[in-house]
Amino acid sequence: MTATTTGTTPDSALARARRRDRRVYLRSHPLLFALLAATRGRPVRRIGRTLLVHESDAFREALTRLPLDRTAAGTTGGAARAALSATGAHDGGVLFDQEGSAHRSGRRGLAESLGTAGVEHLRAVWQPLLLRRLAPLAQGGEVDLVELAREMSGSVVCALLRSDADPTAVAHAAAEAAAASVRSHLPGPRRPGAQAETARSTTRLTQLLGCADDALSAMVAVAAVNTTVAALPRAAAWCADAGLWDQAADETLRQDLADELLRVTAPSPLLPRVAAADGTVGGCPVRSGDRLLLIARHAVGAHERDPDAHHPAEPDLAHLVFGAGPHTCPGARLARVQLADVLASLTPHRPVVVRARVDRRAALPGWQSLTVRAGRPAHDPEARP
Repeated sequence: MTATTTGTTPDSALARARRRDRRVYLRSHPLLFALLAATRGRPVRRIGRTLLVHESDAFREALTRLPLDRTAAGTTGGAARAALSATGAHDGGVLFDQEGSAHRSGRRGLAESLGTAGVEHLRAVWQPLLLRRLAPLAQGGEVDLVELAREMSGSVVCALLRSDADPTAVAHAAAEAAAASVRSHLPGPRRPGAQAETARSTTRLTQLLGCADDALSAMVAVAAVNTTVAALPRAAAWCADAGLWDQAADETLRQDLADELLRVTAPSPLLPRVAAADGTVGGCPVRSGDRLLLIARHAVGAHERDPDAHHPAEPDLAHLVFGAGPHTCPGARLARVQLADVLASLTPHRPVVVRARVDRRAALPGWQSLTVRAGRPAHDPEARP
């Protein structure tokens, strides 16, 4: 990873932040990410019937110009369909695998719920929670930001789906469902009993939400919980280790910093897809049925460009972590606003990381626990850089 100086942040602080964040990859999926790092020298690299897509233009081309098979085994949609079929809840398509008008209608309805007005409504859910859960920092106490992210994401899901389920229970169930099903599209051997485990975990989630016949609701919960729990603690750790709290405290820079942190953490670093027709990606021929591994982390330069709100990446590049074109994540606005609010709530405490433990089972690279306490005030001459 290339060392750069971010504003007035010393290289040593940036190196500390990079080392910690790299642990979530190296300890959760070491072989996979070693392969991705070894092949990133080319924009697109073919290994048999699999194309590894690293470069931003090729990444965008794959999502906007190449027909993709939403239901193929080894894709997110395929994993979703298999999980719901195993429970008997699958009723013809979910957000990740629907085709044509059904897919567009499902996305449009969700996008309306997560538009400007919808996100403002959801802020009323998470802002009081932030105030309550971060209060111990002011008294010298410690807070596990992973637990906070779980409760936040579960609360948002319950509000979005109008469910009266326990938010933390929903978050744990969504994490289990993702670990059992979504991870199945990554390279590697299949564990015995994986299908039964997928069925059990998905059934538990749909029962908790009270949506046993609503496949879309279950998949919204899986996506929202797992990306939030992966992103928020990692972003906070970056701020603490790299000394970015001054940027977070500046209201004119905070949203740019949130976007930069989402770019660098790339909560969904790898998008598995399958080509539905012949074409090209990054000048490389693609045949129908070829497997595509779209490396969002490399496409947005997360491995070589540190977060800096003073000199942020162009939005067209940074927002590729949310996909592109018809494959853009409808929750992008929610994620950006939510992280900015988390940074605003943490900034007065300028927290430091006291303990961190990688989650080796999670579907997305992240922390099992990340405990922080309040740091020294910014004006303290002994404050940590």
